[in-house]
Amino acid sequence: MKEPEQLDEAFEEICKILKNVFVKKHKDYGKDNILEMGELGIAFRETEKVSRLKHLLREEREPQYESMEENWIDVAVYAVIAIMLRRGWFKKLELSEESES
Repeated sequence: MKEPEQLDEAFEEICKILKNVFVKKHKDYGKDNILEMGELGIAFRETEKVSRLKHLLREEREPQYESMEENWIDVAVYAVIAIMLRRGWFKKLELSEESES
C-alpha cells in the first residue's frame, strides 16, 4: 500500500478498511445481533471496546488478542452501523452482490 500524501486520502484509505471489516463481520454475524438490542446494544459494545482501549493505553502495552488498531476499527465500524440504524438503512438494506462474493 502506497503511503497517502494528503489527509483526505488517508481518511479514504481507512474508510476502505472499515468497509472490508464491516462486510466480513456482517457475513459472519448477520443483522440479528444488532437489531436485537438496537442502538443501545451498539452503545454497550462501544463502551466495552473503549474501556478495553483505555485499560491498554494506561498500561502502555499491546493486547495479546486484538491489536489496538483492530479495537479502534471496531469502534469506528460500530459508529457507522449506529448511524445506518438511525437512518433506517441497516434494517432494510442488504449487502450488494459485489460484497456477497
